[in-house]
Amino acid sequence: MKLFQVRKGQFVYYNNELHRVYGVKPMYKQSVHLIRLRDLTQHLTKAASVERYKPKELDSFIFNQKAYTLRNDRKAEEGNYILIHNPMPDSLDTYSLNEIEMVETADKKGVVTSNSHGVKHNEYLLMVPGRANDSHPIDYQDIEGVEPENLQDIESHNLMPNHPNGELLPTLGDIYKKRNSNELFEAMVVAIKGQTVYLGCGLELSQEELMNTDIWEFQYNLLDK
Repeated sequence: MKLFQVRKGQFVYYNNELHRVYGVKPMYKQSVHLIRLRDLTQHLTKAASVERYKPKELDSFIFNQKAYTLRNDRKAEEGNYILIHNPMPDSLDTYSLNEIEMVETADKKGVVTSNSHGVKHNEYLLMVPGRANDSHPIDYQDIEGVEPENLQDIESHNLMPNHPNGELLPTLGDIYKKRNSNELFEAMVVAIKGQTVYLGCGLELSQEELMNTDIWEFQYNLLDK
């Protein structure tokens, strides 16, 4: 792409992986600032190294370690993530193209997100957890050029990322509070390897242990703050 074609919010492929443009700084040599959607890491590059992709219904991708499918056949509810693909903010709102936000309240006219943005129903695509069977994975531009371990990572997200009891599995940035503790004890999920979860306090435990609501209580994810 040419630099003048790059806009904040665009989905682009860089190094074969899906990213979102979060800034364009023409005065810098690496003028395009990106966030890789699968793990929210930041990357700097040139306009010539990216290629735009316009997300559409039934596309699926990994966002912050979880797979989602974009749907336009249902309205968002409290707690859902939305992709604002058709932004039409009024004078009091500041959201932009392809922002991903969590819904705080919803009514017939639209939703209010956790960032206090009022978004109409025709401005967003609903991000449904998991990959639908008829979805189109867009994590990579050329699937044939993907390393085998990354292909396995995609396949591991093809199922709905839910606990057997219907609860979402732990993900990076989750904050948990320990129940029945004499002192306030909160810890953040800093790494996940297989079924093992690593907390910032140095504690290491299984996903099943952390999902035990008699011991641990989910508070929020840093991404939602």
